[in-house]
Amino acid sequence: MRIALCNEVLAPWPFARQCEWAAALGYEGLELAPFTLGDDAWKLPAAERAALRRAASDAGIAISGLHWLLRQPEGLSITSPDATVRARTLEVLRGLIDLCADLGGAVLVHGSPAQRRLPADDEAAGRERAIETFATVAAHAQAAGVTYCIEPLAAPEADFLHTVAEAAAVVQAIDRPALRTMLDCCAAARAEAESVHEVLARWLPTGLLAHVQVNDPNLRGPGQGAVGFADILRALRRHGYAGWIAVEPFDYHPDGPACAARAIGYLKGLLEALD
Repeated sequence: MRIALCNEVLAPWPFARQCEWAAALGYEGLELAPFTLGDDAWKLPAAERAALRRAASDAGIAISGLHWLLRQPEGLSITSPDATVRARTLEVLRGLIDLCADLGGAVLVHGSPAQRRLPADDEAAGRERAIETFATVAAHAQAAGVTYCIEPLAAPEADFLHTVAEAAAVVQAIDRPALRTMLDCCAAARAEAESVHEVLARWLPTGLLAHVQVNDPNLRGPGQGAVGFADILRALRRHGYAGWIAVEPFDYHPDGPACAARAIGYLKGLLEALD
């Protein structure tokens, strides 16, 4: 297991400094939110992609992948009845898949709840449009050599695909090796009937769950809330999880750099205790 930091935690800093700080703390990867690279990150020129990859390499850290895919540009949706909107959204997603591959990333996490909300008078058709989009991007991800993960998110933030089981059903229906689901600890603690470690124990053996983000339901980093992560890390180890664990807080307390430092210290301390 390798621990990555979601880079929006350090977004006010230049990218090279983000890499250096995260590496100095002991993170092995940065999971990038494309909006931190500009409104049109999916269209970054080759030279800028090479510069990002070089900055990470120089700091001794990997770019593990991308998340928060559709925050920018505005007006995107995978469920909209407007075919022009969906075509534009697919163009962005294909571009982000290629960006991830060019940066050496392995995984993309599709959360973006606002861009997958179901039309109030057209919910069934909206679900079908979302599934069609996932099928299309899964084929593109497979060709690019990366894994595309559908992120279950709790209500009211998202209005469908709340649980790992629901996301896994979509993955199984599409049946593409590059399409998987993942687990966000904050969302799972809110949406699942079982505890987070029990959800992991249920789904890791299936091979359908390919990524993990760690955070607390209070929106802070691991170790800053009520969830104890020892059982979560124990479940990951017991089932041979070899993917990335990405630290993704939303409430940076007391600030982004300190939150990042506290999270990695907490997680590494737990891992050492499990040895």
